[in-house]
Amino acid sequence: MNSPSFIGADVAQRTLDIARSERGEVQRIGNTDAAIKHWLREVPPGSRIGVESTGCLHQRLVRAALAAGHTVYVLNARDLSHYARSLGRRAKTDRLDAQLIVRYLHHEHSQLHPYRLPTALQAQLDELIGRRHKVVRAQTALKQSFASWDSQPPVAKQALQTLQSLIKAIDQSMQQLIAQDASLAHAAEQLRTIVGFGPLLSASMAHALTRLPFRNADAFIAYIGYDPRVRDSGQWRGRRFLSKRGSAELRRQLFAAAMSACKTQLWRPLYLRYRTRGLSSTAALVVLARKLARIAFSMVRHDVSFQPDRVQSACARP
Repeated sequence: MNSPSFIGADVAQRTLDIARSERGEVQRIGNTDAAIKHWLREVPPGSRIGVESTGCLHQRLVRAALAAGHTVYVLNARDLSHYARSLGRRAKTDRLDAQLIVRYLHHEHSQLHPYRLPTALQAQLDELIGRRHKVVRAQTALKQSFASWDSQPPVAKQALQTLQSLIKAIDQSMQQLIAQDASLAHAAEQLRTIVGFGPLLSASMAHALTRLPFRNADAFIAYIGYDPRVRDSGQWRGRRFLSKRGSAELRRQLFAAAMSACKTQLWRPLYLRYRTRGLSSTAALVVLARKLARIAFSMVRHDVSFQPDRVQSACARP
């Protein structure tokens, strides 16, 4: 039985540089539907294709390769940069990047997750969540800038109101999309019962939990980026940091939910317990956010509702 072919593709706006594990040369084709379709006819069946995540430029190749029955890996640009540095690479070109991708994929594919193409509804939700995040960031930046402006013109207030209206419109569009999928709507409704969760976080968490088949709660925590990054060597124990490898917007929403939850009668005893152990307020909120994420994962996985009495019993234990 022949081993699968490994292919690395460096994606640019107009071109694709493609390297294969069984060939030394790098092929360049156009980043168009016709060119990609023609190239895929020459690719061995069941090939493993790696591409670097480049916004939306790689989507044309990814969709075509998946439709042709190949396994596709969308790789993190930071990981590839560190990998190139570990190899002592001193130059960076499209041709070298393609060779780097195929080498990385050949050696590390067993540790990577194949890309799963989202449904049309999931793709729309991803797009709306991303756009909402950008609007919120712009609104926050304008508020901070205008706060120190004594003679603020009326148009500044109108601009902030317009951004707020845009956020509400995006939220309405998200809710309409969620209502079209029965399982997604059910999951969002369940998560809405968690003390500290609002409509936005319930929708975002339901989308994330139904988008990918997470093996366990730890995998979901790692997907969000709330998993601790350990740095130990011998007797030395380094400071722990969050990996922050997942969605920054989902982490922000969870942290905001933890800030809201720690003020409630249900969650405040648990938050204060973490504080009495010597954790800073930020660290305690991160632990609480992680616990909220684990509860959300368990609720969706086992199709159960939120049970406040279990939180109360946990808080009562010393």
